[in-house]
Amino acid sequence: MTVVTLPTAEMLDLFGPAPDGVTLEVWDIESPHPRPSSVIGVLIPAYFRGGHRWQYVHDLPGLELLQLPSAGYEWALPHVPGHATLANGRGIHDDETAELAVGLALTSLRNLDVHTLERTRQEWTVRLGRSLAERRVLVVGHGSIGREIAARFEAFKSHVTVVARTAREQDGRQVHAFTELPTLVATADVVVLITPLTDTTAGLVSAELLAAMPDGALLVNVARGGVVDTEALVAELSSGRLSAALDVTDPEPLPAGHPLWTTPNTVLTPHVGGNTGLSVPRTVDLMRRQVAALAAGRPLVNVVEPEGAGSPAA
Repeated sequence: MTVVTLPTAEMLDLFGPAPDGVTLEVWDIESPHPRPSSVIGVLIPAYFRGGHRWQYVHDLPGLELLQLPSAGYEWALPHVPGHATLANGRGIHDDETAELAVGLALTSLRNLDVHTLERTRQEWTVRLGRSLAERRVLVVGHGSIGREIAARFEAFKSHVTVVARTAREQDGRQVHAFTELPTLVATADVVVLITPLTDTTAGLVSAELLAAMPDGALLVNVARGGVVDTEALVAELSSGRLSAALDVTDPEPLPAGHPLWTTPNTVLTPHVGGNTGLSVPRTVDLMRRQVAALAAGRPLVNVVEPEGAGSPAA
């Protein structure tokens, strides 16, 4: 018997019948599992990872698969037992995150955040906004989410250029390399970040890269806060030269008193890119396919490989 643990009763109910030889149970990793640790073969943690007692995961000698519900995986790497496979949630949050990227851009460009605040003061102020149509949009990251983001901006008649770790021709599109970023950002009206956080991408958007962006440009970050030099971004925002729409920050959660709470030209959301009603059913669907593959001896999907090889936004 192999035990597959899911973090909530809702996910257990949605899963449906398990394959022969597989038992489904709820376990949130907050206390030791009551069964012998050797029978737990597949584990999925909750999407919001704060508070997990990861020592209990290291005590699972029979663990075959640690399945993440998120596309990002850097936070889980220190907790994966050497004998277990790590897989991410590639594909689960593509639509949700792409929608938010467009929503953040529109909020900033069309002053929707400002108008919302003015409503609370009963102020009727007409402002000239900026459209997405004809805007030059640079999407940094061309994994599954990056492709969805590019497609959505193109639907708004933006001129989209995409960048990834390596240059290539993919799906009829020219993908530029990270090394070309200093040149590409210099002509971008909107820069959208959707890269994984790795040794290569940490601090990728440096003070020098921000300085290369044209006056009035907008930075949209739906990737990880650590991709951006926060101090340099705060300086650019404080000067009023750039705008930012951020779903992620470094540090995160953003502590009270941090400058990003009060910088001008800034839109903030609390890391909700994948947080909609689609998340749970799509996560369960992926788990169902992974468990069936294990039971039948078929290859797993979304296996995390060395940097860049299988990353969600490579």
